[in-house]
Amino acid sequence: MSMWKIYAILVGVMITWGLNVPLLKYLLLYIDPVTMTTFRIFLAGLTVFAIIPFLKIFRLPTRREWLFIVAGALLNVVLHHYFLTMGLARTSGSNAGLILGTGPVLTAVLVSVILRNFPSRIQWLGLALGLAGVSSVVLAGGETESFSLGDVFIFIAILVQVYSFIIIAQISKTLDPRLMTAYMFIIGSIVLFFIGLVQEPGEIKAFASVPPIFWLAFAASGVVATAIGHMLYNYSVGIAGPSKAAIFINFNTMFSLIGSAVLLGESITIRHYIGLILIVGGVLLGSGAAEDLWKSRQLAKAKKEIE
Repeated sequence: MSMWKIYAILVGVMITWGLNVPLLKYLLLYIDPVTMTTFRIFLAGLTVFAIIPFLKIFRLPTRREWLFIVAGALLNVVLHHYFLTMGLARTSGSNAGLILGTGPVLTAVLVSVILRNFPSRIQWLGLALGLAGVSSVVLAGGETESFSLGDVFIFIAILVQVYSFIIIAQISKTLDPRLMTAYMFIIGSIVLFFIGLVQEPGEIKAFASVPPIFWLAFAASGVVATAIGHMLYNYSVGIAGPSKAAIFINFNTMFSLIGSAVLLGESITIRHYIGLILIVGGVLLGSGAAEDLWKSRQLAKAKKEIE
């Protein structure tokens, strides 16, 4: 598969993840976060396992692969979602957005240190532009609050997710990331289930009193955004690498804004548009897409001159 198709997949995933934010805000009106996350991820795991037979990639992992799967489940599913929900309950949306916006930069740094795979100067410029764009979008919502424990939780959430991207990139050499995603979801949801029993006892009963529209939003979030979205994202990480795939996370903030404006009636200001321009520029440079386009044009120009 060409890199441009991978870039298109990543943009599509960010659209679903961005629209998932207002859906989650709605779902959390009825169910507490850990219990909600548990069943949403379990639904996602069942969905991916239902898709796997059509892809003809199902198999039992080796002992070494199980270690990576469990590590990925604990980092990407359990710790990331747990600290994210706990952090959002203790800090402002602005602070959380700014901290989550450091994901691509953290990914690039950790990949450079751990895998010795250094981004080019143009890609570093793209990372900086993307971070500036995310900051512009988030700060348009209001002033950030002072540092809090919630900020620490949010940072832990993005940090463990970045480490999971590296694990996914490593195991993708032998195990299809889409199959790994299915195993990760089921294992992670089981662990979260027991955490929910302790932290939110009796919350499962709340599902019995939710309105019918709740189940439509729950299915959209669990099946489309979580199952298909993560399956495609992890597949892209295996091909493009964690650094290039992570830079597209900057789009998540922008599509979340658009979704909130359409579904929740929130306003869009000039600072949001400035952020969009910076984010698009950052993704083009940081992902290497701009370099790929320039090289392809130079190659085409050279061929014409030879002819």
